Amino acid sequence: MCKFLVVGDATVDQMYFVSELPEAGGEATAVRAVMEPGGAGGTIATVLARLGNRVKIATRVGQGPFAELALQRVLEAGVETDLIQYDDEQQTSSVTLLVTPDSQRTMISAVGASRYLNPADLTAASVAACDALVVSAYSLVGGHQRDYAIAALAHAREAGLTSFVDLGRGAVSALRDRLVSLVLDVDYLLMNENELFTLTGDSSISDAVAGLSKQGIERLVVKVGEMGSIVITPELTELIDAMKVEEAIDSTGAGDYYTAAFAHAIMRGHDLSEAARFGNVAGALNTVHVGAQSAVVDHETLSRLAQDLEKVES
Repeated sequence: MCKFLVVGDATVDQMYFVSELPEAGGEATAVRAVMEPGGAGGTIATVLARLGNRVKIATRVGQGPFAELALQRVLEAGVETDLIQYDDEQQTSSVTLLVTPDSQRTMISAVGASRYLNPADLTAASVAACDALVVSAYSLVGGHQRDYAIAALAHAREAGLTSFVDLGRGAVSALRDRLVSLVLDVDYLLMNENELFTLTGDSSISDAVAGLSKQGIERLVVKVGEMGSIVITPELTELIDAMKVEEAIDSTGAGDYYTAAFAHAIMRGHDLSEAARFGNVAGALNTVHVGAQSAVVDHETLSRLAQDLEKVES
């Protein structure tokens, strides 16, 4: 059994399903509204634990009902809690999402307690006790949380852990050129197509990948939506087809499901292509449920569906 340390936000997602986005100064009526636990850190940790791994999460929440909701599925999944911090002054981080019928999301984030994650509580020994580190790039944006994430990456490198960093559009936009220097030594860097273009300023995947390679980043996973994902190393560039679903209703958390399943498969000894299939399957299963953490996945199901996907490809 692998032990993961996940550094990232645990949030409350306030979700409004609308027929279309309102114009500036306008108004829209939601056909449905829900509140769900979310956040890249909380979602990745939850999925990894559901897949049978031991998992710790390093995050910071406020007090009261929002904190309870943000951590609800983290706790239900059995994620270890000794690195969770509670803040008496800052509110739990939250995200307001407007979801349109094409399952696309427009988001407004309130970072709250997450940015105050205190690095003084992190020790090299607590990182070295794990096998792998997964960091959400949002943790690298600013505040004490940035110092915590950088320290975790340094401790992981010293201890020889396998490291994964999952980008996010907001994080890439905030960090730009500074991000590359922070992730140079990471084993696996995961992003979607838009994040890749925002990071590099290029408009084609080949140009963007070539530019990152010149800067020393040569191992990438690029999620390309309905096409699937592309795994890229100096020896390999391969498009792994997506798993088709009949009706996607909400893509919230799909990228986080991909990252968790990919990291799980890598640490189980699967090669890059197989790990990408695990990720594609997990991301697809997420989209047929409402909320970032609602789809319950297990190793056996992902393995079976990934094998089916490989057969379709061949």
